Amino acid sequence: MGAAVAAVALGVVAQQGAPADASEGHHGHHQARNVIFVNGDGMASAHREAARLHLKGLDGQLAMDSLPVAGLQTTSPHDPESTITDSAAAASAWATGQKTYNGSISIDVDGNPLTTLGLEAKEAGKATGIVTTAQVTDASPAAFFANSTDRYIQDDIARQYLEVTKPDVILGGGEDYWLPGPELDEAGEVVEGGEPGIPGAFEDAPADDPEEGSRGGQGNLIEKAQELGYDYVTSSEELAAAEGEKVLGLFANEEMFQQRPEGQGDEYDPLVPLPEMTAKALQTLEGDEDGFFLVVEEEAVDEMAHSNNAALTLTALEQLDATVALLEDYVAEHPDTLLIVTGDHECGGLTVEDVDAEDEGGFGGTTYAGDEVSIPAVYDEGESGEDGPFTIAESDKLFVMDWTTTGHTGAPTPVTASGPGSEALTGIYPNTHLHEVMRAALVKDRG
Repeated sequence: MGAAVAAVALGVVAQQGAPADASEGHHGHHQARNVIFVNGDGMASAHREAARLHLKGLDGQLAMDSLPVAGLQTTSPHDPESTITDSAAAASAWATGQKTYNGSISIDVDGNPLTTLGLEAKEAGKATGIVTTAQVTDASPAAFFANSTDRYIQDDIARQYLEVTKPDVILGGGEDYWLPGPELDEAGEVVEGGEPGIPGAFEDAPADDPEEGSRGGQGNLIEKAQELGYDYVTSSEELAAAEGEKVLGLFANEEMFQQRPEGQGDEYDPLVPLPEMTAKALQTLEGDEDGFFLVVEEEAVDEMAHSNNAALTLTALEQLDATVALLEDYVAEHPDTLLIVTGDHECGGLTVEDVDAEDEGGFGGTTYAGDEVSIPAVYDEGESGEDGPFTIAESDKLFVMDWTTTGHTGAPTPVTASGPGSEALTGIYPNTHLHEVMRAALVKDRG
């Protein structure tokens, strides 16, 4: 975590005052007042182990692995065509307690909308928030605060945020879905001479991805958010200066990165880093006397794994773990907080291996040898292989990251947690169990 982000994090913790009474109960309390749920999208055991080795060393420990409670969740959906989940079905299981089909945002297998934790938390009087490096309307955060038969109708998901579930803090990417796009014909083509789109703070058709640009169909939702009392911010400086109880921060057209194979336009340099967005969310939500529910997501773990981009997968994991470290500091000051860290599914079929020149390597991956970087001339989306070698912190040893697919797999994902109610997360269980644990904390008085 950089010095600026660390200063923000420490500032938030320092501002919160003395911890609540911690005289009774497991981990200090009978009941949680706050729930913080962290999703490393696409992250399973091998991703965590690769990050541990690279960042902390053979005997080191990630912040996310230092939490006192650990379990394992299965992730299979109820999908007629697949046994492997996507992010929409997985997050819907967390948000509603019911398994559903891929592509569905908190809609059951019969097409009926389900009640979401985000809505229930708001109705129970709690402040709520979203922080993500994806579009704020992407599948994982959307499942907690919206209903849709199609995860890609993101402008309507944004509309639901403002009109229905009303999260107090919304921070991440995805400005494109909050602003009207150009007029389209029935075939979806831009009408020549028709109404143009409304560009926002981030230019349409930028050089690093010319396909990005305003595409909403729900009117100017940014103006609507401002009318509803949200401070709208588009930079780190504006975010730091925001003082309202409701904040909408959009910091990119789409995701806050470019998810491509190494050397093919891949980028991970968020305008506002995940720890900084999370620190501001805590600062904003903390004032609610009834507590808060915050969903935090690092999307780039999944997207970089889809591209078998090990270097930026590790970078995303580093930012995620820095965020968890910040949250652990917050929980230390607020022991009435349930903190859960997990991943919605595994991506890439990743294994961590010794360096072995005779081992298969698929397309070969990107090879790092000192300062020399070797990138394959051709990348076949249907192939995969080894990336590395990567250094192990405080050691002269090396390891490689071996991909077996560019898609999701059915591998279970670890769950680590602390705080009131976390003891229920030991063992092996379906992903819907996380809903039960969070709901018991968030809406315990609502039956």
